[in-house]
Parts: sequence; structure tokens; C-alpha cells
Amino acid sequence: MDLGRRIDVLDYLRGFALLGIILVNIGPLLLVKVPETASHDATYWRFLYLFVEGRFYTIFTFLFGVGFYIFITRANTKGKNGFLLFLRRAAILFLIGLVHVRFHPGEALTVYAICGLFLLPFYKVHKLINLVAGLILLVVFGMMSFKLFIVAPVMLLGIAAGQFRVFEAIPKNIRKIAVFTGVMLVLSVAGLIYQYKYAPFVFGTVTEVEYQRTQQFIDIGITIGPIVSAVYAGTLILLLQIPILQTLLSPLKSYGRMALSNYILQTAFIYLAGASFDLFGNITYLHTLYVCISIILVGLIFSIVWLRYFQYGPLEWLWRAATYLTLPPMRRVKAPEYNMTQG
Repeated sequence: MDLGRRIDVLDYLRGFALLGIILVNIGPLLLVKVPETASHDATYWRFLYLFVEGRFYTIFTFLFGVGFYIFITRANTKGKNGFLLFLRRAAILFLIGLVHVRFHPGEALTVYAICGLFLLPFYKVHKLINLVAGLILLVVFGMMSFKLFIVAPVMLLGIAAGQFRVFEAIPKNIRKIAVFTGVMLVLSVAGLIYQYKYAPFVFGTVTEVEYQRTQQFIDIGITIGPIVSAVYAGTLILLLQIPILQTLLSPLKSYGRMALSNYILQTAFIYLAGASFDLFGNITYLHTLYVCISIILVGLIFSIVWLRYFQYGPLEWLWRAATYLTLPPMRRVKAPEYNMTQG
């Protein structure tokens, strides 16, 4: 394992996951109005719960598990105490989450920190056991539609993926990834068709039957969420194997490299937009899409510019400093220019 080399595909996936997370998070933060029946707003609401809700959050969770394994492994390889560093890292993440949760009740950082500590012993468990245990728990909790409980098995699968070094051998395993993505696509299409059968078309004052139908629509979405997430992640990995697409999608890499900072900034920008334009309780679901696109564009530009001059995002730097109890160099060091008058 190259200790100094970042795995770029993980940054692409983190950035991609953030694009979907904001689309869901903005609704409760801005107190979005209930869609009107037979409106474009209602159509967009159904789109969110079919293709976004629980899909991108799952990718983000899985990647945390992958990062969990890589962090401890690299620390141990460098002669450091990986477990102690991870405990400190999780504690710092929890504290950041405690601040964030005051503004965003549905935030993920505190959950990740707690689950990370709970799953710490699994770092030394055999990769096949982690894989099987993760899959079984995911199926059980998924069938029960326990969204919060799904975090642990998805994270465990991320640890297993790290143990199998899935992301360090993508070119060698591209055919397997393509087959896996294809299988997940077939299952996703079947699952989404089934979920759509229960899609609500009446909003506002609804009957008990319509309420139960809506709840079943949401529950089915939770159950099939990880399958759809796998299709999204697999498709992006396959697209990144095409050089021109990798270049076009490169802003996602910067966005994902600063995932912690951008996750917090998304919340800050949502509140800023809400306060500046009096959006709280006065905005529709469809209009939130336009706000999200604006925030994402600002975030992408900010990330690209910031990383031209600095090695880490602002919160990533703070997280690293608190983890290692040292101040890492922040500014990028330019390579020295070659002087032709010298040897």
C-alpha cells in the first residue's frame, strides 16, 4: 500500500454523494411546504424518494467504513498506534457533529463517530466474516426499514471493502465491477418499479389508507436504497475509467477531498439562503432544487480554488491536527523551479 498516495476514486465518490445529500437535507432545514396534488412539486417529491433519499447517504456511509480501514492500516504501517489515533479521530468527529446537530437534527457525523467506535473491533475480524455479517445485517435491517440501523452494516461492508482492497485494484477488477453493477441495476429497476406502485398522488389532507400507502412507499425505498446506491457508485467508477469523463468530473474530486468541510458548509449555505431570501416555510420542494444547484456550484468552485493553495480543507486540517496533536503544514509547497545555470 502506497502510504502517501490518495485513492482518487474515493474522493470522486464522496463528492458525488454530497451532491445527493444536500437535495434531501434542504427540505427539513427550510421547512418546505407540503406539495400540492398533481403539481410539478409533487412529481419532484416522488423523484426524491425514488432516486435520492437514502441512496447518497448510503454511499457516504460506506465510504466512511472504507476510510476507517485505510486510516488505521496506514497509521499502523507507519509505526503509529492506529487504534488510539482512530479513537481520537472519532472523538473529534463526534464533537464537530455535536455542534452541527444543533443546526441540523438529521446530521450524520455523530452517528458515524458512534458506529465507528462500535465497529472498531471488526478491524481485526477476517474480511469474509465482515462481508457476510454486513450483508446479513443489511438485509435484516433493510427488510425492517430501519434506516438508522442500516448505518452499521453499510459501514461494516465498507471495512470489508477496505480489507479486500477493492479501490486499490479497480483496473484489475473492472470486469467484476461491471458485472456487479449490472446485477444491481436489474435488481434496482425491479425494486423501483415495485416502490413506484405505492407512490402517493394525493397530498395535504389524506385518508388513513393514503397515509399507509405513502409510508409503505417510503419504507420500500429504505429497503432497496443500498441496491440503488451500489448502482450509482458502480456506474461512477466505470465512467471514471474513461479519461475524458474523469477530467470532466474532476471538480467532484476536489469537492470530495473536502467532504467534511463541504458537508458542514452545505448546512451553513442553506441557512444563509433561507435567512437572506425569507425561504423558511415559504419554499416548495422543486424550488429547493434551484437553491441546491446554486450551493453546489459555489462549493465546487470554492473547493477547486482552495485546494490550489492548501493541502487540506479547513475542517480537514483541524480534524487532522486534533487527531495527531500536531499542526500539519497547510499551504501547498510549490516544486522548486529548475535553474539551467546549475549542474
